[in-house]
Amino acid sequence: MRAKRRVLILGAAGRDFHVFNTCYRDDPQVEVVAFTATQIPGIAQRRYPSVLAGAHYPDGIAIEPEAALERLCRDAGIDEVVFAYSDITHDAVMHLASRALAVGADFKLCGPRATMLGARVPVLGVSAVRTGCGKSQVARHVAQLCAAHARRVAVVRHPMPYGELAAARIQRFARRADLDAAQVTIEEREEFEPHLAAGQVVYAGVDYQAVTCAAESEADVIVWDGGNNDFPFLRPDLHIVVVDALRPEQLASHHPGEAVVRMADVCVINKVDSARPDAVATLRERLAELAPRATIVLAASPVTLDDALAIKDRRVVVVEDGPTSTHGGMAYGAGTLAARAAGAREIVDPRPYAVGTLRHAYRDYPHLGAIVPALGYDRAAVSDLAATLARVPAEVVVVGTPIDLAALVGGNKPCVRARYGYADAGTPTLAAILERRFFARAAG
Repeated sequence: MRAKRRVLILGAAGRDFHVFNTCYRDDPQVEVVAFTATQIPGIAQRRYPSVLAGAHYPDGIAIEPEAALERLCRDAGIDEVVFAYSDITHDAVMHLASRALAVGADFKLCGPRATMLGARVPVLGVSAVRTGCGKSQVARHVAQLCAAHARRVAVVRHPMPYGELAAARIQRFARRADLDAAQVTIEEREEFEPHLAAGQVVYAGVDYQAVTCAAESEADVIVWDGGNNDFPFLRPDLHIVVVDALRPEQLASHHPGEAVVRMADVCVINKVDSARPDAVATLRERLAELAPRATIVLAASPVTLDDALAIKDRRVVVVEDGPTSTHGGMAYGAGTLAARAAGAREIVDPRPYAVGTLRHAYRDYPHLGAIVPALGYDRAAVSDLAATLARVPAEVVVVGTPIDLAALVGGNKPCVRARYGYADAGTPTLAAILERRFFARAAG
C-alpha cells in the first residue's frame, strides 16, 4: 500500500487554510504535515485546530515560520510544497520554489478550478493586481450599486483570521459592536468598518464553504471583496479587477496579480485623477495584451477630509492603511495627499518617536516614509500605535486609514479623517456594465 503523500503548505493565515480545506482536508492519500506563516506578525507557532482540520487530523496541524522550510522538508520527508499566499513578486515565488526543489520536493500552486466554490446566488468578484490599488472603495461602490437595485447584499471578505481560529470558522458582522465583540484587529477593521457604515453585512472566517452557505441564506447577491491581489475563493459571475494608474509598472510584477488580471471580465484603471496621462495610456496598452476580453473602466479615487480647516497651517502626523503601506509597498497614501492639499504647515516624521512594534516595522519596511502605518494585529501593537502618536510633536493626527482610529487609541491630539471613495472618470461606467452584464442576467 502506497504511503501518504506528505505536504507542506506555505501561507499567511488566509489562502493557505482555504487551499487545505478545498484540496487536502478530506483526501486520505495526503498528509498535510504543517503550514508555514509569513507576512503577518505573530501567526506562527499556532496550530490549525482539529475542529477545522477534520477527522484525518485529530491533533490539528502545526503552523511554523517560513524560515524553517528546508528543515521541515528534510525532517518530515515532504513530497510536495504548496505555495498559498498573495502579493509577492514573481522572483520571490521562484526563490521559494528553488528552496523546495533543492531539498527534493515538488512545488505546486493550486488554481481557481480546484479552489473556487460555487454559490446559489450570483457572485460579483472584486480583486486587484496589488495591495493598495483602491479595491476596497470599488467593492463598496459595487455593493451600493447592488443595494440600489433592491438586491439584498452580503459582502464576503477574503480571510484575515489572525486570532483564535476555531472561533473564526464563520464570522458575521452587521454592526460596529460585532467587531468589538470579536476583538478584531485594526487590519480587519480597515476592511469591515466601511461596509458596515454603508449598511452592508460582512462575512469572513476560515471555512469558506460554511461562510458561503451562511451568506447566501440572507442575500440575493454576494460581493466577494478580495484581499491583497488574490483571486476569489468563490466563482464569480462577473470578475472586476482593479489596477493602479500610479503604479503601471506593477501590472504583472506580483503573484497572483498577473493571473488575476488575465482572468478579468472588467479592469478598473483607478486613480486616474492623480496619475500621468501617459501612465494611463500605458496601462491601456498592456491590458489589451494581458486581458484582451476585459472591458476597461476609468475611475478616480477622490479623498475628502472631515475638517480641512483643522489641518491648514498645522503640524500634522499622518496615519496610513497598514497592509497597503507595509507589504503593499506604498511609502505614503491618501492621508498624506489630503494633508498636503489642505495646506498642512508640516508633516512631522514619526519615525524617531516610534515604539515597540512600530519601531520594528520601520526596520522591516525601509521604504516607509514619514507616516505611521496603522498596525494593530494584537493589543500590544494597538498600544504601541497609541504611544507613538502621543510622542510625535504634532498638533493634529490625519487618519488615512478607513476606520474610526480615535475611538480605538484615544490620545492627546484631535484626529481628522481622510476618506477616499470611488468616482467614475469616463465611459463605460461600472454602473452601466453591471446593468448590462449582471443585473439583467441575474434577473433572468
